[in-house]
Amino acid sequence: MSESALLERIFPRLAQAETAVVGPGDDAAVLAAPDGRTVISIDTLVQDKDFRLLRENGFATTGYDVGWKCAAQNLSDINAMGARATSLIVSLTLPADIAVEWVEALADGLTDAIEQLGATGCGVIGGDLGGGTEIVVTAAVTGTLEGRAPVLRSGAQPGDVVALAGTAGRAAAGLALLESGTALKDLGEEELGLIATQCRPEPPLEAGPEAARAGARAMLDISDGLIRDAGRIARASSVAIDFDPEVLRGLAEPLRTAGRLLGKNPLEWVLGGGEDHGLLAVFGPEITLPSRFTAVGSISAGTPRVTVGLQAPASIGWDHFAH
Repeated sequence: MSESALLERIFPRLAQAETAVVGPGDDAAVLAAPDGRTVISIDTLVQDKDFRLLRENGFATTGYDVGWKCAAQNLSDINAMGARATSLIVSLTLPADIAVEWVEALADGLTDAIEQLGATGCGVIGGDLGGGTEIVVTAAVTGTLEGRAPVLRSGAQPGDVVALAGTAGRAAAGLALLESGTALKDLGEEELGLIATQCRPEPPLEAGPEAARAGARAMLDISDGLIRDAGRIARASSVAIDFDPEVLRGLAEPLRTAGRLLGKNPLEWVLGGGEDHGLLAVFGPEITLPSRFTAVGSISAGTPRVTVGLQAPASIGWDHFAH
């Protein structure tokens, strides 16, 4: 199928952006920015690095999975600034033999993630389509602060409370199940649910703006693991972060069945897994935590570091160039 014919199949499947003045079809899109500022981020999914089309256990990654995950991880970055997403620009690199239906499913995954995760008004306003030896999906996402100040990583202060919105460890457990080679037919509903979180994460998109309105001092998307990403707040704010071990054990409890199956300590998934795309936020002690957040730790003065019960954690999270 030609490039133009494939685009004709994709465009009708894409969600439309409310702020698009000029959408797909021209050399560039035009986007209104009522706030006068634009938040922007970019992320990439690469075949055999971020996903595999077919696993040894028989699990097949669908285009829908990849489209959903592409949207989710980008929307989460905008969420972490306390902003609301307004548009996606998507670049696809595709092998010539990829099935058209796989690409159509990718477009459906993008649209459904935008709509079902609650990114109201966001849509795909353009992108690029090219050929290559492997599938690469890159998306740039824009957002609006709606008049608020952006929530950065650098505002945490001694005495503050560290809080989490969303889940932690589920996507990492799902990935471990996929990589274990355990046959899909031998997995129960609980384990299949963990795999679903890995393939189609559900970042809490309403929590970012809610935290910003409540006065969050610092915030980020947990994409590379609770410990590694908390360390980014610690360094940016020049503070020490300590997590409550009892709370973390509570987060690990729903993962114990998968842990027993694989012979793993589920706490390692909570500490080192990040693709749930939860939010880690820091609030002043006088602030009542927004409803979607749970206190998980505290901030103190000192050399930037992250501890669990004042002890150095064993798991440090994901490094893209070390794995």
